[in-house]
Amino acid sequence: MVFAVQDLHIEFGPRVLFDSLSFVVEHGERIAFAGQNGAGKSTLMKCIVGVQEPDHGCVLLPRHTHVGYLPQDGIHISGAPLLDEVLGSVGNIVELQQAVDELSAELQQLDTASVAYRETLEEIGRLELILQDRDAASLRPRTESILRGLGFRDVDFTRDCGEFSGGWQMRIALAKLLLQEPEVLLLDEPTNHLDLQTQRWLEQSLRSYRGAICIISHDIALLDSLVTRTIAFHHGRAEEYAGNFSFYLKESKARKEVLLRQAKAQQREIAKTQEFIDRFRAKATKATQVQSRIKQLEKVELIEVEDDDAVMSFHFPPPPPGGHTVVKLEKVSKAYGDIRLLEKYDYLMEKGDRVAIVGVNGSGKSTFTRLVSGAEAPDSGEYIPGLHTQTAFFSQTHADVLDNEQTVLECVEAAAGREARPMVRNLLGCFLFRGDDVFKKIGVLSGGERSRVALVCMLLKPANFLIMDEPTNHLDFQSQDVLQRALAEYPGSYCIVSHNRQFLDPIVNKVLEFRPGHAPRLFYGNVSQYLESVEAEERRLRELAAGGAPSPAQGAVANAGNRKDLRRLRAQMRDRRNALIKPLQKELEQVESEIALRDERKEAISADLENPVNMSDNRKLMELTQEYQCLERENESLFTRWEELSVEIERAEQALAAEFGDSE
Repeated sequence: MVFAVQDLHIEFGPRVLFDSLSFVVEHGERIAFAGQNGAGKSTLMKCIVGVQEPDHGCVLLPRHTHVGYLPQDGIHISGAPLLDEVLGSVGNIVELQQAVDELSAELQQLDTASVAYRETLEEIGRLELILQDRDAASLRPRTESILRGLGFRDVDFTRDCGEFSGGWQMRIALAKLLLQEPEVLLLDEPTNHLDLQTQRWLEQSLRSYRGAICIISHDIALLDSLVTRTIAFHHGRAEEYAGNFSFYLKESKARKEVLLRQAKAQQREIAKTQEFIDRFRAKATKATQVQSRIKQLEKVELIEVEDDDAVMSFHFPPPPPGGHTVVKLEKVSKAYGDIRLLEKYDYLMEKGDRVAIVGVNGSGKSTFTRLVSGAEAPDSGEYIPGLHTQTAFFSQTHADVLDNEQTVLECVEAAAGREARPMVRNLLGCFLFRGDDVFKKIGVLSGGERSRVALVCMLLKPANFLIMDEPTNHLDFQSQDVLQRALAEYPGSYCIVSHNRQFLDPIVNKVLEFRPGHAPRLFYGNVSQYLESVEAEERRLRELAAGGAPSPAQGAVANAGNRKDLRRLRAQMRDRRNALIKPLQKELEQVESEIALRDERKEAISADLENPVNMSDNRKLMELTQEYQCLERENESLFTRWEELSVEIERAEQALAAEFGDSE
């Protein structure tokens, strides 16, 4: 057991979030917390980590258990260079060593055949592995690898953390957690500010994570690939499902259908019993049977089937007619200081285009949306709106300019035209403002709530060209579905900055990819098809580097007109390969040799453990067991380094192919 929630009760005024909630999380489990916004998922995480106290009940954590928590927002780190800040997050090694010494002393007093002995031995092994990982020699390379995986560049390592924006602040906090490797990771919407490449890296990292993970996310693809258990919260109750999110959706529907059938059957039986009572109540000969039926009815526990939350729909206001060309950029350049995002770039948005804009953070996606909306002028070049193009633009900064003194309803009604005003209450309900929520002041709303208000204001504006920058970041699954269905039937054109593949795939027909230092690339199809194209391109590069197809450099060699040029090109290729790849391959072979040596020793220990002579010697058994576990931990570190070297060799091969291709 990593931790247990026991009889937890939480309420806010008359509203009960949880009543007698209990569940246990085991080592290595991957659990999704599901349910609509406001169901209590984030509150539960705060209780587990100790940020919030429950009204009743408790969270049981074994000694030395470290819980890592990534909140959805409110992270701000400053005052230290990025690399130093993340390195400094690793706990005190002296304290860990003291814990190991204490447990080792306890181990001597325990029966070697007891469960407590085995659990204590496992805990010692886990702490020793953390100590080994935090060795100064391996800690820095591992930290740099995590930061690169999360999208940071090497030049960022010396920047003060305070220079990074909110989304990058979240990445810093996530990097610290992944480096610390706590026994439990509590992740509240970890992919909200991540691009597709970083999402894929994080997904792979979490799948190989050694501890338990509890996650809240609206990324169905991530949940389906990662989690093996789902706890769903609804109307103050929790139900468990032994599967991923898609399994939960399917199984919850099946459970509801079974419950409905049981409720209907029960109502039929109750009706028959009541009919018997009413029919024979006045007959003395049936008095005993009538009384028996009455008592029987009083003891019946009614099967209650909760009504589903109303599923609402939204339709965009009819867009005004527009021309074939929606917007055009001609020879547009844009830079911020030394950072050049676009250089003499041409782009044409045509009627019927439904474009997903993807790419790493900082590559120019949001800048592009401001350029095509006309909200920002290019440094050079020309922005040309199409004939009768009317634009509605949702920017992540629009939430900051709302009037704090207005209520939600007043703010949205002010933004809506006369024809759209009847739709206001329905649309607010679609985006999680229900009942008295619409009378809240803008000034008391959270950042996510303000963002939803700004999105609703934009959606009510009649337009034939929609531009949306991360519209789903603060929406639950139901709200995403409402928006997705409205966009699917929308007759105008739109471009959406988002990395939510589940949301984008059914509604886009083009993908515009932004890469730092390169011009944007256009792909036809949806996001999944774009990812397939990129992966196929990467495979071709790997095959090229491995010699599966003639490279540009090899083509130059083949076409060299004389033997002198031929020898010179071959020598250059050989020298560069030796300089780039040979040291890595040598280290890779050494790591493989180290792994093989430890595997041989593990086999020898396994044979010794089965030896009857040793089986009666508890001291010998303990020594052999500890050595075997130590070898396993060493091999885990070696395998990690083996994977890192394999990636480095692959990248070096690609760099070599690119270098000789450029020299052709």
